Amino acid sequence: MPKPINEILIDGHGLEPPEPMLRVLAALDAARPGQTLRLLLPREPFPLYPLLAQRGWRHETVAQADGNYVIRIYRAGPGAAS
Repeated sequence: MPKPINEILIDGHGLEPPEPMLRVLAALDAARPGQTLRLLLPREPFPLYPLLAQRGWRHETVAQADGNYVIRIYRAGPGAAS
């Protein structure tokens, strides 16, 4: 299935910390209104969560059966993507 146009995909597999977090923060700074991010990682990014909240973003984390994580990141508040 093709990814939505309003979604930025960041695959953090093979990247050492803090590179996935740095890529997410850079993508958040460049994100247009209505865009969301989808982060794929082999571990849950606990240090990222408070940084998202400080910047007005929310997240939904889903653990996959294979041990990987999919984190959907979206703007908090009015006008947030659903």
